[in-house]
Amino acid sequence: MFAWFYIFTITINRQSNLLLIDNFLSMIKVERLFDVAYYAHEKYNLNSLFSTKYNGKWQSISAKDFIETANQISKYLISIGIVPGDKIALITTANRTEWNLMDQAVLQIGAHTVPIYPTVSDDELVYIYNHCEAKMCFLSDKELYDKTQKVVSKLEFLKEVFSFEKIENVTSLSEIIEAGKKLSNDAEVDALRNKVQSSDMASIIYTSGTTGKPKGVMLSHNNIIQNFLGCQDRVPLKYGKDKALSFLPCCHVYERMLLYLYQYGGISIYFAESIDKIGENVNEVQPNVMCVVPRLLEKVYDRIIEKGSKLSFFQKKIFFWAISVAEKYTIVGEQGAFYQFQLKTAKKLVLNKLKDGLGGHLDLIVSGSAPLQPRLAKIFSASGMLVMEGYGLTETSPVISVNSILSNNYKIGTIGKPLSNVEVKIAADGEILTKSPCVMIGYYKDEEKTAAVIKDGYFHTEDIGELDKDGFLRITDRKKEMFKTSGGKYVAPQVIENAMKSSRFIEQIMVVGEGEKMPAAFIQPDFAYVKNWAKEKGINFGSSNKDLVENKEIISAIKKEIESVNPQFGHWEQIKLFELTPDIWSIEGGELTPTLKLKRKQIKEKYLDLYNKMYKRD
Repeated sequence: MFAWFYIFTITINRQSNLLLIDNFLSMIKVERLFDVAYYAHEKYNLNSLFSTKYNGKWQSISAKDFIETANQISKYLISIGIVPGDKIALITTANRTEWNLMDQAVLQIGAHTVPIYPTVSDDELVYIYNHCEAKMCFLSDKELYDKTQKVVSKLEFLKEVFSFEKIENVTSLSEIIEAGKKLSNDAEVDALRNKVQSSDMASIIYTSGTTGKPKGVMLSHNNIIQNFLGCQDRVPLKYGKDKALSFLPCCHVYERMLLYLYQYGGISIYFAESIDKIGENVNEVQPNVMCVVPRLLEKVYDRIIEKGSKLSFFQKKIFFWAISVAEKYTIVGEQGAFYQFQLKTAKKLVLNKLKDGLGGHLDLIVSGSAPLQPRLAKIFSASGMLVMEGYGLTETSPVISVNSILSNNYKIGTIGKPLSNVEVKIAADGEILTKSPCVMIGYYKDEEKTAAVIKDGYFHTEDIGELDKDGFLRITDRKKEMFKTSGGKYVAPQVIENAMKSSRFIEQIMVVGEGEKMPAAFIQPDFAYVKNWAKEKGINFGSSNKDLVENKEIISAIKKEIESVNPQFGHWEQIKLFELTPDIWSIEGGELTPTLKLKRKQIKEKYLDLYNKMYKRD
């Protein structure tokens, strides 16, 4: 009788959205970051939790195998002396399954991961290793191994280096997994896993260091869990069905938080091979969701416009008409029957092809890390790829606010409303202050800096912003980046830079002029576009980028672009002086952080001669 009743109950509940199973799953509490994979396995039983491309072929790992493999690694780590509280560095050239396996394996035995960007300088690498007292390092490839070996004599606490790929005389992750299978210390893994508390530190994430030495941000399991749980009602994902393409560095808390969110929602995660192969990977994977920085959307948009410009006269007219229709898209709210007719026509003729070019299934693009030009949000969203712009910092795990079409929480030109578990207020000087369970534990080994940014329970973001009457947050600039001219007027460089980058001639721009009579700018032209433009105009610009940036006709064209944007700003903010730089600003060149933000101090130092030329200094 009992057995019959039990089977009957399960059958009924399967017909009622699997309520019985859901009730069982509610007993699996996601309180530590490594709980997320267990939850994903039990709820969704994914056959492809993570997928990485090896030797031209995608290889997937199920949630079940991911958990089992991580357990083998944990057993090995315990056997070689890793204990709770130890710091283990993780460095990978590109996102991959192995990084996530290590994250799971390390955290569930109470040790801490220290993600490091592969592009950090040698000095930064030494500083981070020694500051966090990293005991061991897992890195992806020979290039990173050689980089570490160059400075290994300066690494005071490092005992051993392991690799994801096969490197001569280095123990690989596959060897570790095989060794772990032969160990019988499963009970030790279970015991350590059970001791880890939600409030315990999970990771030390070092800021990318736009100024000074990187700060080690201590984030707990609960910090990051509360953040992705807070994002749940903002992100319109199809749980258990969608696919995500991941390419932003998983060592950055923005992408890392999303990786946990995807797992929690049963989203299959594919790792892009590199930024250069995103286009190829998008069409292979056909993802439904992707996380980006604005610069990527700008580059995609530029390529779209470039192709449109090469169409025949009639096709070009149709193309740019469709783009103009998309630029009027409001995302939420009615726009009238005539506009709806125009949009439907524009989609059929042009806009649907834009989505097809990005795999055809990309429904959601989440943008963060820097301001997004409103027209890009409109054009991509009108093409069926909703762009959600958000805001946050490493110290806040990271999301503070984000736009969302759910409940109409969307407004172009803002970074949305604060998450439901996040409080935001604006200080008297305009600084954004926030309080939430997502705010960091503090800066590692730096109580003074921690006390300077967390006061009365509020984290001081050093960003200037405002909350409008509807509760939407806007960022106007970085507090530290604002400067005064010699006339005492404040200049907010990010706002000006973002407006200027709407010009196709301008790839990168940095506004300078603290203490000077007027602001000026260093500009890195979009060399590909400018060269094509110059050829069409019959302008001989020489053979090198240096020749190009010294060409008077090109300088004149860029001046006109700047003058067309200047009226948006007060006369004291307008750019009257500028110099073109011959270099392509990059992470490797030292001008950009790994999340493509400007390294202002380094750029000014690099082009000090141009700075002095603009302000007529000998």
